[in-house]
Amino acid sequence: FELLMGELMPRTGRAPKRKITQDPIYNSILVAKLINNIMTDGKKALAQKIVYGAFEKIREVSHKDPAIVFEEAVKAISPKAEVRPRRVGGATYMVPMEVKGERKQLLAIKWIVAAAQARPSKDYLTGKIVMAEKLAVEILDAIAGLGGAAGKKVQVEKQAEANRAFAHFRW
Repeated sequence: FELLMGELMPRTGRAPKRKITQDPIYNSILVAKLINNIMTDGKKALAQKIVYGAFEKIREVSHKDPAIVFEEAVKAISPKAEVRPRRVGGATYMVPMEVKGERKQLLAIKWIVAAAQARPSKDYLTGKIVMAEKLAVEILDAIAGLGGAAGKKVQVEKQAEANRAFAHFRW
């Protein structure tokens, strides 16, 4: 058992990156990341139903490939800089840092999902909240620079700009 755990989780250094498999319909790792981010309590089939439903709505509205539209939305929402806490001599400073590669995607997807979940939208016939519709609208708004995710990007980049005085504390 200890030998197995030693391979999976090292005591020193970083844990190895897990490989994410592409989603079955769009053959995209980015879409698979979106599905995994929406998934709660291990209900992947439900998360897939939500994402694919949202993508169908995007296809109806934009008449483009939804995977490409989603990729554009992620690029539009990806932040250039963020602040990270850095402890120097008993004081904690929020130091602006450039956001790189994987983290840009992660933040953009998280913000899109969070903004979609926060949207007030109800199906008027049944009274149920329809997540697929909210996600579709949020993705389309993200490309246009509107919506909650775009607002979050602007907020994070403003915060990084405001704390530029502490940039010399970078590590």
